Amino acid sequence: MPQYTPPIRDMQFLLHEVLDAVPTLQALPPHADIDADTLNAVLSEGGKFAAEVVTPLNLPGDAEGCHLDKTTHAVTAPKGYKQAYAQYVEGGWPALSCDPAYGGQGLPLVLNQCFYEMLNSAGQAWTMYPGLSHGAYECLHAHGTAEQKALYLPKLTSGQWTGTMCLTEPHCGTDLGLLRTKAEPQADGSYRITGQKIFISAGEHDLAENIVHLVLARLPDAPAGSKGISLFIVPKFHVNPDGTLADRNGIFCGALEHKMGIHGNATCQMVLDGAVGTLVGQPNKGLAAMFVMMNAARLGVGNQSLGLTEVAYQNAVAYAKDRIQMRSLSGVKAADKPADPIIVHPDVRKMLLTARAYAEGARAMLTYTALQLDVLVSTDDEDQRQEADDIVALLTPIVKAFVTDNGWTATSACQQVFGGHGYIHEWGMEQFVRDARINMIYEGTNTIQSLDLLGRKVLGDNGKKLKKFGKLIAAFVEEEGVREDMQEFVNPLADLGDKVTKLTTELGMKAFGNPDEVGAAAVDYLRVVGHLCFAYFWARMAKVALDKQHSGDPFYTAKLHTARFYFAKLLPETATLIRTARAGVSPLMAMDEALF
Repeated sequence: MPQYTPPIRDMQFLLHEVLDAVPTLQALPPHADIDADTLNAVLSEGGKFAAEVVTPLNLPGDAEGCHLDKTTHAVTAPKGYKQAYAQYVEGGWPALSCDPAYGGQGLPLVLNQCFYEMLNSAGQAWTMYPGLSHGAYECLHAHGTAEQKALYLPKLTSGQWTGTMCLTEPHCGTDLGLLRTKAEPQADGSYRITGQKIFISAGEHDLAENIVHLVLARLPDAPAGSKGISLFIVPKFHVNPDGTLADRNGIFCGALEHKMGIHGNATCQMVLDGAVGTLVGQPNKGLAAMFVMMNAARLGVGNQSLGLTEVAYQNAVAYAKDRIQMRSLSGVKAADKPADPIIVHPDVRKMLLTARAYAEGARAMLTYTALQLDVLVSTDDEDQRQEADDIVALLTPIVKAFVTDNGWTATSACQQVFGGHGYIHEWGMEQFVRDARINMIYEGTNTIQSLDLLGRKVLGDNGKKLKKFGKLIAAFVEEEGVREDMQEFVNPLADLGDKVTKLTTELGMKAFGNPDEVGAAAVDYLRVVGHLCFAYFWARMAKVALDKQHSGDPFYTAKLHTARFYFAKLLPETATLIRTARAGVSPLMAMDEALF
């Protein structure tokens, strides 16, 4: 069975040594009293919960899957899931970063992000149950009425109830403008909602007493397309004004999806048959409200792949140190054994270091992004809020797409380290690969994220957001470029920054002539900008490691080795990507459809 050790030291390194998070948080009114000891204590206890409670459920939960009673429409999660969720609620974990006005602990979002990384390493399928609830909480906290907040947020905060988002329908995925689910107004101000939703994660289960579904639907007079979508709260059980539960609502699970991975999470086909719902926000403005939850989910999906990359790396390293196969090409390394451990072989090390570099780079970017989210939601300074908002908007599609693409690459590499054993369920590696694959698809495919980055976030505002991030890079290059020992990190970072500027300008000009040029270049472009982000964070981490490498702590030595590997072996991918992005739309669209 796979093992997992929470990477607390690396999280502390980022929070306290690289990002200096405590002063940033203390400058925000809700977190004026936060300190490093509090952050460290929560990380430690959260790591224990993830490793000791959730990790043991991941492998057997995947094998067992979920069970649907077609007569009652009830879904039962794998053995142990319900008990673990009860421990999660009892420990106060759902309330970690929630608003104290609704029973939350009011701790920083960046702390919640670190906790959820550990949960995702321990078991992505289990973690999706509480994870989606947090997104529903965020959506209602931002767009719910005072009455809706009072009725639903305390139970979502405590974890007594869970939440979902019901978007996709059998005939439409990303293009929500095609959805057909209908909402009929009732005399009492409620709505009767009828339709079908598919791929609804945690749509039905036995972990909590109620499920708060956030459902997109159309009013009778709604305009066509995405401008005619409204958002509704549709609880599994009706809720009385005092918060107690009433009878069953007309929303139920019609079937469970039989899917490639995350078997422990109930991915449901949901049927709404005159289900009673209440409107969230304004009529026909539901998509904007739902984007609060969707953006939170996109950052969460990046965090899922970070978690999988970390746990796959840990287990692959342990195996590579123990498994003996052949002798090193440069001579015997383990004379007391009949063969050398496979970790002596260069290509095995390349696979391990790829996973490690992608995990630690992603952790840095996600921690930074979560810290910017804390600034965004808590600062009193409007200029600071706008700055954080722009940075988070830019990084969200990169976190979702770049980190999940890398997660697929890393988990596959770690499976390869195991050789034939990597395909055997009991080792856990094939599960990590299967679970990682879906992260590139849901919450908007990675192509959609790429179009969002290049089309909306970059070209859509004439590069304003990208320039803001570019200023951070330029300031770092100017400050650290005078150091001889930083040249190996600063020079490639500065060079890539210049190339991204030129590529962006070139693609913008081509898009004026043919908008399809954006579609042709977007995926490659996102990956280039993803590497620019990673190079920036790796350079920052390398600076701290260089400053402290003589402390005697091997942590800093390992960090420098991994940084050098990233710049030498992974960053050069951008040369090919820039060339393919520049190749344009013609090689893709020139061939007649009939020839396919």
